[in-house]
Amino acid sequence: MNPEAQQDVSVSQGIRMIFYMMKPSETSFETLEEVPDYVKQATPFFISLMLLELVVSWILKGKPSGRLDDVLTSVSAGIFSRLPSLFSRSIELTTYIYIWENYRLISLPWHSPWTWYLTFLGVDFGYYWFHRMAHEVNIMWAGHQTHHSSEDYNLSTALRQSILQVYTSWIFYSPLALFVPPSVYAVHLQFNLLYQFWIHTEVINNLGPLELIINTPSHHRVHHGRNRYCIDKNYAGVLIIWDRIFGTFEAENEKVVYGLTHPINTFEPFKVQFHHLVYIWTTFWATPGFFNKFSVIFKGPGWGPGKPRLGLSEEIPEITGEECPFSSSVSHLLKIYAVVQSALMLAFYEETFADKAVLSQVTLLLRVAFIILTLTSIGFLLDQRPKAAVLETFRCLVFLMLCRFGHLKPFIPFLSFAFEVIPRLV
Repeated sequence: MNPEAQQDVSVSQGIRMIFYMMKPSETSFETLEEVPDYVKQATPFFISLMLLELVVSWILKGKPSGRLDDVLTSVSAGIFSRLPSLFSRSIELTTYIYIWENYRLISLPWHSPWTWYLTFLGVDFGYYWFHRMAHEVNIMWAGHQTHHSSEDYNLSTALRQSILQVYTSWIFYSPLALFVPPSVYAVHLQFNLLYQFWIHTEVINNLGPLELIINTPSHHRVHHGRNRYCIDKNYAGVLIIWDRIFGTFEAENEKVVYGLTHPINTFEPFKVQFHHLVYIWTTFWATPGFFNKFSVIFKGPGWGPGKPRLGLSEEIPEITGEECPFSSSVSHLLKIYAVVQSALMLAFYEETFADKAVLSQVTLLLRVAFIILTLTSIGFLLDQRPKAAVLETFRCLVFLMLCRFGHLKPFIPFLSFAFEVIPRLV
């Protein structure tokens, strides 16, 4: 995908992108370089829909749709997950192109509507099986669990993505590379992801007959639940028919409680991303026998010696109705500070992606390191870690140094003037 292939997007196009309603005639491209970055184009619409959800939730329920600390953590995870793409093309595209160039059997016409609709079905079918295996294979769950760690359910939850997930998802799309051109695949890979944004909400209830065919907020709420009836259900991306066909469908009935069955109780980004990998590592060495160790990695997250592949449902903690989501107890002033720092960091993040073609590798690495340092420091502040103040002081000093040597550009004009004047005075 080519960031330079961007164009102005109308409100109609933005909405149709998110709801997978674009026409084949306007989203068919001969080469991969022509394919726009639809995810980037949709970003303003993400923000607009999140604000709309906030207003609607306040009107209908008298409260916001999420908690500030949880929203910041979801946005943090989304940023974290995209940082590798600053340095290389996504592995989902790299592996696909390699298979296409070396092993394709036939080449379907890139401009045919039949190819477009076939790829829509193929990508969605591949996503169903990837998503299902991400719940049923422990090492894959280590990546996917990040997305399920939020104890709220709102549009920001859709942004809580794993940095590890793409390193296994490509396997399930690779058969398409035997006959579907990469440019067509790249379009649907993005639309399948974009569609799943709007279903992360509680402000939309039942959608009537559409519930029979497509994935909806109601179906996906079940998927995010930690109630026993919700576990390992509703894996669909766009079409819920896959769950109905393969026996993993469950309708929403009793109130859904969200999050992991064993909440991680942290807002620190490294723990959100990697805590289950640490758990697998310790369990692997603590489990006797070669085949048992193998099973720790490749059977379900709930597996243990003598248990079924996916574990025992009775070992899943029962929902009492008194569950209280983990919240930060820091002052409102400190939360405002965290929001401001997150906003500044987000501006640097967007600028870095926009300018990555002209930035040196050193500047790019330093910017990424600063972004990770900022995300970590904010997580420490929200968790009230003992060393949070020390880390934040260090981060501010790093910020000043990077600005002084030109690797970061202050967004406040006064700061730019200060960095020019101060060296002349000393």
